[in-house]
Amino acid sequence: MHFELTDEQKILQKMIREFAEEEVAPGAIERDRTKTFPKEIFKKLGELGILGLPFPEKYGGGGADTISFAIVVEELSRACGSTGITYSAHVSLGGAPLNLFGTEEQKQKYLIPICTGEALGAFGLTEPGAGSDAGGTETEAREDGDEWVINGSKCFITNASYAKVVPITAVTGKKDGKKEITAIIVPTDSPGFSIDEPYDKMGLNASNTTQLFFEDVRVPKENILGKRGEGFKQFLITLDGGRIGIGAMAVGIAQAAYEKALAYAKERKQFGSPLSKFQVIQFKLADMAMKIELARMMVYKAAWLKDQGKKFTKEAAMCKLYASEVCMEICRDAIQIHGGNGYMQEYEVERYMRDAKLLEIGEGTSEVQRMVISREIGC
Repeated sequence: MHFELTDEQKILQKMIREFAEEEVAPGAIERDRTKTFPKEIFKKLGELGILGLPFPEKYGGGGADTISFAIVVEELSRACGSTGITYSAHVSLGGAPLNLFGTEEQKQKYLIPICTGEALGAFGLTEPGAGSDAGGTETEAREDGDEWVINGSKCFITNASYAKVVPITAVTGKKDGKKEITAIIVPTDSPGFSIDEPYDKMGLNASNTTQLFFEDVRVPKENILGKRGEGFKQFLITLDGGRIGIGAMAVGIAQAAYEKALAYAKERKQFGSPLSKFQVIQFKLADMAMKIELARMMVYKAAWLKDQGKKFTKEAAMCKLYASEVCMEICRDAIQIHGGNGYMQEYEVERYMRDAKLLEIGEGTSEVQRMVISREIGC
């Protein structure tokens, strides 16, 4: 086994860490307070060629591997969780389905703008009654000549306000008594398609999360993504890759919380000694360091399996589940180490915990991850 990053991955890691520290971290507190989307940051990421990182060069991408994608998500999330989730969703939910299932014409038309930064990527799956239960999908697309006519809504959609197209799932009929779910690419400027104002959220306040509404939205039949009736299968494949991104995001936020806690413990004195000299604090910090390292290795393993073309469903679920749950633990302990200061916004650890909570919910809750793992191990 080889645990060292390649030279290319090390160069990327150094570059994106410097970018995150210089361009992303300084405004993170203010963006969280004002709920300001990091538009300029993504413009610069596009200029650096990072927005199409894991996609083929022929579409304006970087041709990099999934481990490189995980590195970028981790480093951005270490500086700002909102920036990390925006990037992760852009690639794994927005660009990945087009790359995996799109026709050459669709990739030329829709994937290139995502790679170059002309638009952000988004994917419309979740509905009020259909998140983990995709069979509960109510959005419908009916055939009318050479077009699909779409009616329904989607909720909790990341990046949609900055996307040019949103692939969505819709019921296109019934087969053997079951809903036939198909993925369809919907341009955001289509008549009848509207995007609501962003939600007021607990955390990740600078990311864009909205509702989508479809009222007799017409798109050409050739806007089907992949094959008719395979939208359910396609979204499962898409989520496997997305869970690697959420795992990497959890590692980044946990790393930031740990670093803040370690620095504070060395500086803060109680009873005449730095907090870091008390065994109870030392053990907390040791556990943090251990759990972060374990989570990072799980993320890298899932990413490596994906790059090798091997099955990675179980590993993606495991890395997402473990990393998100230990991230919450680490953020909570970082606040505890800070004491009363940890409750104050200027010390940042309270933001890390608010941002971290979504990671136990989005792209499949912790309970759903355990269901996936149970299925994969043969229960």
